[in-house]
Amino acid sequence: PQGGRPGRLFSNGRVDSEDRRSRHCPYLDTINRSVLDFDFEKLCSISLSHINAYACLVCGKYFQGRGLKSHAYIHSVQFSHHVFLNLHTLKFYCLPDNYEIIDSSLEDITYVLKPTFTKQQIANLDKQAKLSRAYDGTTYLPGIVGLNNIKANDYANAVLQALSNVPPLRNYFLEEDNYKNIKRPPGDIMFLLVQRFGELMRKLWNPRNFKAHVSPHEMLQAVVLCSRKTFQITKQGDGVDFLSWFLNALHSALGGTKKKKKTIVTDVFQGSMRIFTKKLPHPDLPAEEKEQLLHNDEYQETMVESTFMYLTLDLPTAPLYKDEKEQLIIPQVPLFNILAKFNGITEKEYKTYKENFLKRFQLTKLPPYLIFCIKRFTKNNFFVEKNPTIVNFPITNVDLREYLSEEVQAVHKNTTYDLIANIVHDGKPSEGSYRIHVLHHGTGKWYELQDLQVTDILPQMITLSEAYIQIWKRRDAGETNQQGA
Repeated sequence: PQGGRPGRLFSNGRVDSEDRRSRHCPYLDTINRSVLDFDFEKLCSISLSHINAYACLVCGKYFQGRGLKSHAYIHSVQFSHHVFLNLHTLKFYCLPDNYEIIDSSLEDITYVLKPTFTKQQIANLDKQAKLSRAYDGTTYLPGIVGLNNIKANDYANAVLQALSNVPPLRNYFLEEDNYKNIKRPPGDIMFLLVQRFGELMRKLWNPRNFKAHVSPHEMLQAVVLCSRKTFQITKQGDGVDFLSWFLNALHSALGGTKKKKKTIVTDVFQGSMRIFTKKLPHPDLPAEEKEQLLHNDEYQETMVESTFMYLTLDLPTAPLYKDEKEQLIIPQVPLFNILAKFNGITEKEYKTYKENFLKRFQLTKLPPYLIFCIKRFTKNNFFVEKNPTIVNFPITNVDLREYLSEEVQAVHKNTTYDLIANIVHDGKPSEGSYRIHVLHHGTGKWYELQDLQVTDILPQMITLSEAYIQIWKRRDAGETNQQGA
């Protein structure tokens, strides 16, 4: 090589084939790992094209191509930045000489771009409590990492962080082989959600990241696209609406159907219940007429079996009293009071525009992971109201046996649940913020995550918050509670 530079560049810009795969590049020490960030969309910073994108490993920017007139080539000549990574093939090149660099010291960079997990690593994730050290020196627990709030996407962040701490769901998505061969119809964009969610899981659980947080940028762009802008990055959304849409969208993108075809989503979260419905006569009718109508067929109770991905728990109406000091009292309600909706006896009235119904619910199958959504918001004609009632719940040992019908109780052995994630909504309905409490299975400790902030929290503090979405794990035969509570 002439002038200490590997590779001889011919006048036509080609490199002779001997030198095209040089193993030694004199510019490796110009790589700046502290500016490398692969969480953003893989597109050229000049042409905005996704095709053939390279990252400059000196300044961190993305450029297209590496041919003579390409943006990456021009950048390398203009700024004397020589080391580039093809973001798709994961190969390293030296420009403008245009030879491939093969060097094992670069493996940490490809791992950050595309973390991979073996079956053994996945199996050990919840057994270890080893802190990882990021390139900038900060330490973090894989899986318990902050997510950037780009503008107003904390509602989505909290849900994604909760789901990333559900072991069977996480394990499925950590291993791309589980879903990469799923056949989708041509032009189906929904599968993008599956790919991006898998990438986000692998980044959140990456034990060798360069920084102690992750930006959910690509995941959220897939959400905006696939939800046809129902969910945005720039305006606050509702956590329960997002969770409901996301689980159903994932299920169908993985090839699941309403009735027959199951997926990892239904395996983990789907339970079933019986819904008993009775039509009520119009309240303004005279008593005898009501009495007569009740004998008609359409006023008899009907029963349907239905599946669910989460249970909606209704809060009692918050009282408007103030105490002597003119402070509003924040009411409290035990979890079991609001669970009574599902005991098969409690009746609840539902009004539609024209008709009124009485409904009661009874659970017939409990899923391995049970999601509660606590109904804090009611929409009136003019505005959305928030109910601030605090739900008192134990963090472990919640037994749901009494909500199952008797014949189901006989066959359903395990009915005890422990909390693993708790999403909280703080502030006003339209402009509040979200944070989440998650249990780290390896240490048995609880952590609070709010965007980029991660702090540990005592279990007894969790129950004082305005819980909005909770994920509970069923304790299976022989399991004991592993929490540090």
